[in-house]
Amino acid sequence: MNALDLLFRRDAVSSAVAMLLLLMSVGSWVVLLWKSWLLQRASKDVGRSTQAFWQAASYEDGLSVVRALDREQLVAALVTAAAVEPGAGNMASRGDRSQQLTRVLRGALHAALRKLQSGQVLLATVGSTAPFVGLLGTVWGIYHALMGIAGAGQISIEKISGPVGESLIMTAAGLAVAIPAVLGYNILGRSIGRIEADLEGFARDLRELLLTQEL
Repeated sequence: MNALDLLFRRDAVSSAVAMLLLLMSVGSWVVLLWKSWLLQRASKDVGRSTQAFWQAASYEDGLSVVRALDREQLVAALVTAAAVEPGAGNMASRGDRSQQLTRVLRGALHAALRKLQSGQVLLATVGSTAPFVGLLGTVWGIYHALMGIAGAGQISIEKISGPVGESLIMTAAGLAVAIPAVLGYNILGRSIGRIEADLEGFARDLRELLLTQEL
């Protein structure tokens, strides 16, 4: 009998717990693979986009180059936002140039960070809850195993060890789901932090540039 048979041959609650763990595992691995690919590409694009922008002959040339190189449009969003003049007669047009640039660059930076952070909540949730979900399945399975043994009227170590051992698989399954999610969350979080620092530094330098000269 394989592990899946042990997990799914129980009652509705045990089967539901097993299915939930399976869905959590699939979801976390999808996010891990997708985010790894996304962050690897974003890290490369941010570095070469910022370098290309500072080497451009003009702001317009730099914007064109960045849009072509930045496939996730993280740096391009900052450059585009800084170049847009606020419309007259609204709250965004009030204040000096420094305040306007701070506002638009902060908004563009937050939008870029939300894109980078997408999926992290799922990994954190799976990493923190999967062990408890597995433990619930174990407790429920042991309870029903002991009730079945008690109803049989004859108790022996052989009759106890099998059902209890099968129920403990739920705990192992919960840990198997949680550990990759936690490790992935931490590793991806460091990558996000490095990209965030690069974007914040570029936004600060871009703001200083635009405050000292016209486009």
